[in-house]
Amino acid sequence: MKTKSKKLSDSRVEITVTLDAKDLKGAAEKALEKLSKELRVEGFRKGKVPTEVARKFIPENDLNAETADIAVRTTVIAAFTESSKQPLVLPSVNITKYVPGEMLEYVATADIIPEVKLGDYKKLGVKLPEVKVGEKEISGVLDNLAASMAEKKVAKRAAKLDDEVIIDFVGKKDGKPFNGGSAKDYKLTLGSKTFIPGFEDGIVGHESGDNFVLDLTFPKDYGVKDLAGAKTTFEVLLKQVNEVIKPTIDDEMAKKVGPFKDLKSLKEDIKKNLTAQAEHQNTEKFKNDLVIALVKKSTVPAPDVLIDDQMRVIRDDLTRNAASQGLSFEDYLARAGETLENWEKEARKVAEQRVKGSLVLQNLAIKEKITVSDDVVAAKIAELRDVYKKSPEALKSLKDPNVKMDIKNRMIIEKTLDYLVKVNK
Repeated sequence: MKTKSKKLSDSRVEITVTLDAKDLKGAAEKALEKLSKELRVEGFRKGKVPTEVARKFIPENDLNAETADIAVRTTVIAAFTESSKQPLVLPSVNITKYVPGEMLEYVATADIIPEVKLGDYKKLGVKLPEVKVGEKEISGVLDNLAASMAEKKVAKRAAKLDDEVIIDFVGKKDGKPFNGGSAKDYKLTLGSKTFIPGFEDGIVGHESGDNFVLDLTFPKDYGVKDLAGAKTTFEVLLKQVNEVIKPTIDDEMAKKVGPFKDLKSLKEDIKKNLTAQAEHQNTEKFKNDLVIALVKKSTVPAPDVLIDDQMRVIRDDLTRNAASQGLSFEDYLARAGETLENWEKEARKVAEQRVKGSLVLQNLAIKEKITVSDDVVAAKIAELRDVYKKSPEALKSLKDPNVKMDIKNRMIIEKTLDYLVKVNK
């Protein structure tokens, strides 16, 4: 087998493969054996026809075509390997010359894992943010705990801030109800800033049984484009006002929250947990920022086939999230005031960044010889079996060699990220 490669782009290559009579001989034998098993000849059972007999009954064109097909399939990946190229998907093949029994020439084209030129990954200039947990953050948690332990009683008076109200409401734009703008028996804590500015303040002063209209303008930076800056009206029925009686934040409350002897020990535990959460969040952000910085410092071609694949992942994730809210993908776009064209444009940017990030980390792992042993992978799979022991489908997937390889690759990437953090602290 002879090969000649031609670079079409940084991530696409064309390889011309020439096979001689010796290369074709083995393919012809396999073709004859395969076609023999499908042949029916009087005096022989199907699949039991000897090849020397079958040869007389198999049309020459059929044998030649099968020989060419087998010759291509059994040599095309080897041709890329010989040219030090790794195809991302099965190459497309075009047979250009074929003289049965003598020679076959074909051209194989495929997107390949592109050559990545890593930048200086030990001096990326990214800083790990400091963790600062102050009294404000601790007080916020204490307030939430107190709210969760609060008692509620029906108030026979006008609503005021910090009350819980039960309301029906219908939001309208240009006189017509808009998606997501209506609800019945909705519980709302006044002052929580759950709704747009003016809504909660507009309820203050009203009593149970009141019907009223709020004229409100949505913020210009509101997430739903059709509503951003829009003038709207909300028809509201106040059905009930509940006074929220929170416990005093003191030693007694601390003892009711958990195994704490006093408020001081509760605060210390809150600070410890908030610090751990912040450290984790900062580390994850640090990793992400390091990858972004490394991509900027490196030369990383991003093949369309990988970007398109990542686009599908992003869309599938969004579709699942939308479905959990009872929406279709199209409903989600409509609610966000987004067109499919604009969404795809922005999603493609994210997909390209993900692909480039993955490629630089793969190359860094190779350069630094970062890997994980089969024993470590086996231990991880055993751990996952325990997690998914109630899901037969998930357990079955863990036996798939491709899934095992994916798990190993993910572990290598995580280990590489840890290395990147270590050399940039």
